[in-house]
Amino acid sequence: MRVVDLVVLSLRQLRKNKLRSLLTILGVVIGIAAVTVMVSIGQGGQALIQGEFQNLGSNVLLVFPRWKESANGVREGRYTTLTPDDARAIAEECPAVRAASPLVGAAGAQVVSGNANWKPDNMQGVGPDFLIVRNWKMAAGEFFTDRDVIGANKVCVVGRTVAQKLFPGQDAVGEQVRIKNIPFTVIGILDSKGADLGGRDQDDILLMPYTTARKRLQGSQFANVDVIMLSARSEALSDQAEKEVTTLLAERHKIPPGRPNDFDVNNTVEIGRIFNIITGSLTAMLSAIAAISLVVGGVGIMNIMLVSVTERYREIGLRMAVGARPRDILRQFLVEAIVLCVLGGAAGILVGRGLSALVRLLAAWPTEPSLPAVFASVSVSVTVGMIFGYYPAWKASRLNPIEALRFE
Repeated sequence: MRVVDLVVLSLRQLRKNKLRSLLTILGVVIGIAAVTVMVSIGQGGQALIQGEFQNLGSNVLLVFPRWKESANGVREGRYTTLTPDDARAIAEECPAVRAASPLVGAAGAQVVSGNANWKPDNMQGVGPDFLIVRNWKMAAGEFFTDRDVIGANKVCVVGRTVAQKLFPGQDAVGEQVRIKNIPFTVIGILDSKGADLGGRDQDDILLMPYTTARKRLQGSQFANVDVIMLSARSEALSDQAEKEVTTLLAERHKIPPGRPNDFDVNNTVEIGRIFNIITGSLTAMLSAIAAISLVVGGVGIMNIMLVSVTERYREIGLRMAVGARPRDILRQFLVEAIVLCVLGGAAGILVGRGLSALVRLLAAWPTEPSLPAVFASVSVSVTVGMIFGYYPAWKASRLNPIEALRFE
C-alpha cells in the first residue's frame, strides 16, 4: 500500500475518534507551542538588544579617565589626562577606528525659549564627528563644524523632544534659546531614535561643541574631556580598535610598562556579544524545558496507540488473513502515529505564533518568528511519532492472525 493511501486511511481512522485524537495530540500541541513561543521571545530579545546597540552607535567604544586611588584604596577623583588631542590622534593614527568624538558633560541646566522652558535629559558637548560615531542622522538643519569647535560658538543641535517642548508647532532651526542666560542658536534637529531599552527618551537631548560646554557653560580653562567616544570600522575590528587605542593612549600619556593606565577602554560590542550569549543560553534552556512536554505528549501517543491496537485486533487479523504482511501492519500504525504528531505540530506552531503575537501586544516585548524553529518543530513532531509509535506498530505487526480474529 502506498504512503498516500496509508495517510488517507490514518486520517479516516482518527476522524472516527475525534475527541480521543484531539486529547492525544494535546501534549504535542502544548510542547511545540511552548518551544515556538520561547524561541520567538528569545530571538526578539536578541533583536532588541542588537537594536539598542545600533542606536548607541556603530561598533562603539568608550574611553573613560580612570579613578585615582590612594594607598589604602580610597578613590580620590578621576584623572584629567584625556584631551581633544587624544581623540584627534585616535581618529588619525588607529587604522581600525572610523571616527572619534570628545564628550563633555553639560547636564543640569534649563533651556529657555520665550515663555517655554525645558530641562533636557541629556545635554552634552561633543565633536563634529559625533553623528558618525553614534550612527545618527539630521532631520533638519546641519550639525556644527570644526570652526564652531575652534571658536566655541554658541550653537546647538536638539532632539525631537526638545524641539517639540520649546517650539511646539514650529520649526526650531534658526531659533534662539538661552542656557544659563547665554544665548544659543539652534542650527539643527536630530532624527528621532525613540526610547532605549530602559525606556529613556533618546530624543530628549541637546548637543553643543565641547569647547562651548567647557568654556561658556562651565567657565573652565582646562582642555580635558570627560569621555572619548569612538567607533570601529566594523564589528570584527572592534577588538583590534580597542588594542590600538590602548597602545596609542599609553604612549601619549607616557605610561611606563607594567604600570596601570590612567584610562579605561569599554568595548560595547563585546558587551553586546555577552548579552546575546546570555539571551541565547536562556532561550535554549527555556526551550529545552518546554520540550519536555513533547516527551509527555509522546508517551500519551504511545498509550493511545496501544489502546487502538487492542481495539482493532479483529481488523488486524482480517487484513493479515487476506494477505497483508507484518510490515504492512507496521507501516499502517506507524503512519497513524506520525500523522497524529504532524497534526499536533502544525497546530502547535499556529498556537505558538498566536501566543507570540499576544506577548508582543500585551507585554510590549518584540517577538521574532524563526523558520529554523518551525522546521525543527516539524522534525521533532515526526521523530516523536516514529519513536513513540514504533512499539505499538511493532506489537500490531507481530499478532497471530487466527488469534486476532478470535479476539472479542
